[in-house]
Amino acid sequence: MKYLRLSGLEPLIITPESNFINVGERTNVAGSKKFLRLIKEEKFSEALDIARNQVDGGAQILDVNFDDGLIDGKASMIKFLNLIASEPDIARIPVMIDSSKWEILEAGLQVAQGKCVVNSISLKGGEEEFIKQAKAVKRYGAAVIVMAFDEEGQADNYDRRLEISKRSYDILVNQVGFPAEDIIFDLNIFPVATGMDEHRRNAIDFIEATRWVRQNLPYASVSGGVSNVSFSFRGNDTVREAMHSVFLYHAIQAGMNIGIVNPAMLEVYDEINKELLELVEDVILDKREDATERLLDYSEKNKSVKKEIVEELEWRTRPLQERITHSLVKGIDRFIEEDVEEARQIAEKPLHVIEINLMTGMGVVGDLFGSGKMFLPQVVKSARVMKKAVAYLQPFIEAQKDGSRPANGKILMATVKGDVHDIGKNIVSVVLGCNNYEIVDLGVMVPAEKIIQAAIDHKVDVIGLSGLITPSLDEMVYIASELERQNLNFPLLIGGATTSKAHTAVKIDLKYKNAVVHVNDASRAVNVVSSLLGDRNKEYVSELKDEYSDFREKFLNRQVDKDYVSIEEARKSHFSIDWENEEIFTPNNLGVTVLEDQDLNELLPFIDWSPFFRSWDLHGKYPGILEDEVVGVQAKELFKDAQVILKRILDEKLLKAKAIFGIFKANSNETDDILIFNENNEEQARFLTLRQQAQRSKGKEYLALSDFIAPQSSGKTDYVGAFCVCTGFGTDELSDEYEKANDDYNAIMVKALADRFAEAYAEFLHKKVRTEYWGYANQESLSNEDLIAEKYKGVRPAPGYPACPDHLEKKTIWDLLKVEENTGVFLTESLAMFPTAAVSGYYFGSPHAKYFGLGKITEDQLQDYAKRRGCSIDEARRWLSPNLA
Repeated sequence: MKYLRLSGLEPLIITPESNFINVGERTNVAGSKKFLRLIKEEKFSEALDIARNQVDGGAQILDVNFDDGLIDGKASMIKFLNLIASEPDIARIPVMIDSSKWEILEAGLQVAQGKCVVNSISLKGGEEEFIKQAKAVKRYGAAVIVMAFDEEGQADNYDRRLEISKRSYDILVNQVGFPAEDIIFDLNIFPVATGMDEHRRNAIDFIEATRWVRQNLPYASVSGGVSNVSFSFRGNDTVREAMHSVFLYHAIQAGMNIGIVNPAMLEVYDEINKELLELVEDVILDKREDATERLLDYSEKNKSVKKEIVEELEWRTRPLQERITHSLVKGIDRFIEEDVEEARQIAEKPLHVIEINLMTGMGVVGDLFGSGKMFLPQVVKSARVMKKAVAYLQPFIEAQKDGSRPANGKILMATVKGDVHDIGKNIVSVVLGCNNYEIVDLGVMVPAEKIIQAAIDHKVDVIGLSGLITPSLDEMVYIASELERQNLNFPLLIGGATTSKAHTAVKIDLKYKNAVVHVNDASRAVNVVSSLLGDRNKEYVSELKDEYSDFREKFLNRQVDKDYVSIEEARKSHFSIDWENEEIFTPNNLGVTVLEDQDLNELLPFIDWSPFFRSWDLHGKYPGILEDEVVGVQAKELFKDAQVILKRILDEKLLKAKAIFGIFKANSNETDDILIFNENNEEQARFLTLRQQAQRSKGKEYLALSDFIAPQSSGKTDYVGAFCVCTGFGTDELSDEYEKANDDYNAIMVKALADRFAEAYAEFLHKKVRTEYWGYANQESLSNEDLIAEKYKGVRPAPGYPACPDHLEKKTIWDLLKVEENTGVFLTESLAMFPTAAVSGYYFGSPHAKYFGLGKITEDQLQDYAKRRGCSIDEARRWLSPNLA
């Protein structure tokens, strides 16, 4: 089949089954005053944040436009697209290069990575120019938006839209040889209810023209800017949101599959006030002569300012199904038992209340989430309401021996052996459960044999594997190999913070003949699973295998191109410090210190809230995220809910925090080790560090953490620290309490907050060490923002992270500090910490110390490391595999 295939770093394949594709336009100088101001002031790095917020807010394509008289559009386009390319979190989605000037479009095409969209070309300048531009777009391998515009002007009625789109399509396909699936028509969305008769059919003509294009011009897509339709009602958000929702409802049914729409300016179609819905439908579909006057009258009587969040109970007067759907969509559990009881009284069987009433409501939730109109915290709240309703009905179902509702499929979820992190797994389980998939959750630290046997015993349709630490990646490879060896056919979902499409394609997919899919966020899980289990599953798996094979080939070819220096050469070009003249601060306290019961109230100012929102798939920096135009409303609500749980944790002292740290005499040696000495200057441990080897420009150093410790040859005594903090004691008990009450939302919230406290404790303790226990920064005065930005002197890198990816170093820290004996925090066989809300690492006090990424290392350093570690090459390879060139 021919599908529109776009890509940034990740592919975007638009099929008939795809949800509506939302284009983010806040990186368009005409669509955002803030973006325009930043570009005029040449603050491109801040402008990048707007792009990042668009991606985080759910945009699947990023529209970039610099058409302004006071801007050098060509130079700005080149610079901004190059900056985007260096930001993987932004560059993962395709770009829409938007300009009315061909020279700017072509400049963008020359630097854009992946397969982008050109917005736009048209017949406005005649066929010769149209063909010339189309051939250029084709040569660059891009898709194109074709405006409904010709030599006579814009198409402003149904017939003209058909005439221009048919003519454009025929030229592109038959004369240019342009792929039909790469053609996107913008059929012109114009305002309605302007008071002018000639504008009455603007919306319905677009909708019907869309239907004609999708039926008569094979494989072409239709796009448009939705906000134009409500232009006449600027200042009345309530009416505009209703107009956008009604227009989209009908346009999507007609075949519109791409568009620019702000999710914050949409009302749920079924939630629109019935009087307003009728009035808007009359205008959009041109049903009445007086439709405009009636909507204007309503608008005058119901003038809205920015919407306030107030509790309205008008919806309680609606029909039963609407009330149940409203409760599920809005996450309101206050009335759900009352409503499902009413439904049970009139249902033939209690089970029918679940199959009909509740699943109807959850269907709306799934559609809204899939189209980016609901966010993850809302979906988890919906699941809480659903669970409460099902729990209420369960005794009645069992009394009738009514069986259970048929699910869409059965999914096994597990965090792999050695790993204890489960927040992401739990969120994906909730989202899939909301979409009527039965979940078999095996929990954490689950061995391969248990996962495979449970999949067989439960006759599951899909296996979902989760992991946060890098050793989990090898375990996932092993599970895939075992499934292949046993000739089993369960599709595999791969997810977790350390997983990636690259690792999945290169390491896991090769080991297993069945489907292996990397799912990078919860919002993708439902579409992936429905595709794996749908009618087209064989085609989907085949396309997936081809996609991963292509990705693997490109990735491996790219790897070959990199050059590395030998470990011997790298050590010669180490980071150089003038140790002879370097002053080394003698710590105030040497040895090990245990802190038994830290007051969590002291940690509150040190919390970095941005990762908290990211754990709920709401992306943006705190506190700015609370005012974000896309996710701000939901972020505020999530933050408010978090404060409720936070208050309970603090008031009832439900979590306990412990810490241990030590400061020791130390020196480095010529093989990148850091030697630790006791008070008698006897070696009691050594940290093994690794050195960068990817070739750098002449004069650049190859870093290792040992560079920041005075070498033995200097004759000077230096110092290094190590630590572990944990705020997870009591987390599982509190989370279980909420789970038993069918409250997944707060169960996940507890774990997310415990993680924030652990990071805050690490920040708090590091400050104490710098200013008091070690004391080398006793004059420090930094804000929390400064701490988050790491503006302090010294660093605290952690094993498993970029500067020191070797998890085995945790064992050295645990032995040196006696962490488990003193705190109760232990290491799993894959060296994950438990309780999971824990942070461990080193302290370096040198003013020269800095964070860096090790990157890839070569075989000679691997052999050198194995010798220093006293282990086999195979064991060293297993632990360092993600970093091997």
